[in-house]
Amino acid sequence: MIFKKFKKSFALLLLSLFIMPYSVFAYSKYLIPGGENIGIQITSKGIMVVGVYEVNGTYPATDAGLKIGDKILKINGVVVENIDDMVTKINASQSLKLEITFERGETTKETFLSIAKEDGILKTGLYVKDSITGIGTLSFIDPDRKIFGALGHEIVEKTTGQILEIKDGKIFSANVTSIDRSAEGTPGSKNAKFDFSNQNGTIEENTKKGIFGTYTGEIPNKKLYQVASFEDVELGKAQMLTVVEGNQIGEYDIEILKVNNNPNQETKNILFEITDQELLEKTGGVVQGMSGSTIIQGDYIVGAVTHVVIDSPNKGYGILIENMLEEAED
Repeated sequence: MIFKKFKKSFALLLLSLFIMPYSVFAYSKYLIPGGENIGIQITSKGIMVVGVYEVNGTYPATDAGLKIGDKILKINGVVVENIDDMVTKINASQSLKLEITFERGETTKETFLSIAKEDGILKTGLYVKDSITGIGTLSFIDPDRKIFGALGHEIVEKTTGQILEIKDGKIFSANVTSIDRSAEGTPGSKNAKFDFSNQNGTIEENTKKGIFGTYTGEIPNKKLYQVASFEDVELGKAQMLTVVEGNQIGEYDIEILKVNNNPNQETKNILFEITDQELLEKTGGVVQGMSGSTIIQGDYIVGAVTHVVIDSPNKGYGILIENMLEEAED
């Protein structure tokens, strides 16, 4: 009897070992390439402290021990989820001293913040933020699982330099209205008009390798490209898909100069140079807002643009598409 139980357990173990590899990475072998410009809107978990200011000759936030990068979670023991909520709680308080519950790193702390009334307005001495809106580029859509990836790197809050922990977010349509060209030492940028009414997806992850979520818009009718492994990527000619005017995706020539799969270079696996003169004339090179622009080579989807080489903006870095997909799986 004991032997029979052992045989059954051993069989189940073998079964699990054979099944597991097939479910580790469930993404499709073929993807829809991106290139579309997208507007990005993310609501953060907690209300971020992004600055302090003087009130009646003192700095009440500093006196309370609050620092840039802290996240306010509660006021007087009641959860606050956004700035409007925070203002309501402060205005309803019967005291000019507020009990603040906040998060610093992985630690939750409490303090008391003295506020003041000037010209009928309650002042906390805090600059806060609860959301971020920006522009980027869609990298891929997995047609089977209806997931998307974009940017190829994380979204950080500029003042604090911290990666934004998201409560919820969405991507929506955006039309490029103009380009501020890149120059040596000065990266340029795309300027865009957002269409908040045309939502195409919900953001569920903000990671070092991009933003990921569920694609809810109409799936584009495009050619599918095979997912390239590291070994499939070749030095030489490739193309970058991106928008530089309106919502028209252009296919522009680039030259892949180096490829690596170094785990210490998570978002800089591909070094490339823009060789397309039309793109160089319009943009001066890689510009902000190109992050996520799809890199294709032959019938393969290879990666996505992540960074500009500041001193030589005709060059940039990209992340391998495999690395983005593995992060999306996590």
